[in-house]
Amino acid sequence: MIDLLTGKGKGKVYLVGAGPGDPKLITVRGLECIKSCDVIVYDRLASPRLLRHLKPGAEKVYVGKLPDRHTMKQEDINRLLVDLALEGKVVTRLKGGDPTIFGRVGEEAELLRKHDVEFEIVPGITSAIAVPAYAGIPVTHRDLASSVSIVTGHESPDKLDHSIHWDKVTHATGTLVFLMGVAKVGYIAEQLIKHGKPADTPVALVRWGTRVEQRTVTGTLETIEAVVKAADFKPPAVIVVGDVVLQREKLNWYERKPLFGTRVLVTRARAQSSELSDRIEELGGEPCEFPVIETRRPADPSAVAAVEAALGEAEQYDWLMFTSVNGVDYFFDWLKSLSIDIRRFHRARVAAVGPKTAEALERRGLLVDALPVKFQADDLLASLEERLRPGQRVLLPRGDLAREVLPRELRAKGLHPVEIDVYETIIAQDQDEEALEHLRSGNVHVVTFASSSTVTNLLEVLRRMGVERPLELLKGVDIACIGPVTAQTAAEAGLTVTIQPEDATIDGLIAAIAESRLARATI
Repeated sequence: MIDLLTGKGKGKVYLVGAGPGDPKLITVRGLECIKSCDVIVYDRLASPRLLRHLKPGAEKVYVGKLPDRHTMKQEDINRLLVDLALEGKVVTRLKGGDPTIFGRVGEEAELLRKHDVEFEIVPGITSAIAVPAYAGIPVTHRDLASSVSIVTGHESPDKLDHSIHWDKVTHATGTLVFLMGVAKVGYIAEQLIKHGKPADTPVALVRWGTRVEQRTVTGTLETIEAVVKAADFKPPAVIVVGDVVLQREKLNWYERKPLFGTRVLVTRARAQSSELSDRIEELGGEPCEFPVIETRRPADPSAVAAVEAALGEAEQYDWLMFTSVNGVDYFFDWLKSLSIDIRRFHRARVAAVGPKTAEALERRGLLVDALPVKFQADDLLASLEERLRPGQRVLLPRGDLAREVLPRELRAKGLHPVEIDVYETIIAQDQDEEALEHLRSGNVHVVTFASSSTVTNLLEVLRRMGVERPLELLKGVDIACIGPVTAQTAAEAGLTVTIQPEDATIDGLIAAIAESRLARATI
């Protein structure tokens, strides 16, 4: 937008509600604002995982508040938004919950309007509704409550009495929801009883609702202060008062998921982590993505030449054998860049290790002739025993760290394997400090390894980030390895492997983690 008086470009500010904590609960419009902004200004109630959607080069400004200190005063935040916009930047102000529910969005928008800065308010899902829902508490119910009030509890008793008309609020609606009132829960309960609410009215407090740290305590107006103190219950939390709290016994769905309360460190390459992360979330856990590997085309000219030469002899192969999805993806990428038609491999039969590798081939129109029952390269030869003949040529499009078992055994049987490194694995850059902080504070429960390279690279990345004894940092954390080869690498590195599936697949790994966490919970 161009200022007609000065000729200078002005920016725009999006005042966005990030939702209650679960990053998937942000609105589509809110996510668009994150992806398109030049600067994001955020606080601690907005999930840090949303920041991964920022475009490259976007600036991040943390202005979060803690109960005992403020990183930046509200007046300074207001001014910051104006200054950034006047510099011509598109700014997303990311606020927890909904920005219009005790989010002080009015103050921020008012100053923006005063300086003629264009802004847009993007509503979010308020914690007043979402957090109780994740605890199995609907804030309204046909038989119990037809109305709900949302009240601030983050004030001193004097201010609460000044801003809240207790005689009216107490009976105004069937359900009362107090935000930011943990420290005043005793006083709130006292005032509600004093103004006619029965002492046995059900009460629930839900801390960090919709997140892996979600915790819920229940009681009555008469007992809730003692319950909170005994549980050492800390903010932030939502307080729900009313008979709808009793629905929790029947409707508590989120806290019953198999991985509820479990934070899982995902070390796969970011491009491959989404499947594993999605499965973790489906089961109620929180994936903490910490990619320690990246894949790319080989940089060594001799490796490039070897790939080009091998693919140029497409008509000479009797078998194409793929051991990973990466191998499939890069193989076809090379074919495209070299203008090699897949039909030139008309002689070759196709074999794959693992159902995901087979699916990747099928998406490109190639049906697999051979797929071993078990999902290791070692088992591929056993499944092909009657179909392999001495003298056959086998193309193996793989990564630079692939094991030598398969080509060695093929040679032993008289076949001629041609190995090409269609991709190489390197240590990932730009690591997430939040994930490291979770590790240091003991808030990671499971670390997953989907390959031997993720094991060795995680330890190396931790050292590069200043962790002198990475094995000590991982002590007490469940180590989950996708298969026996990865598990052996982890054990040789000094890690104690506690979870290993029978089937070396992502689904098998997730199932094994869920079984392990369930067994631990019932001990």
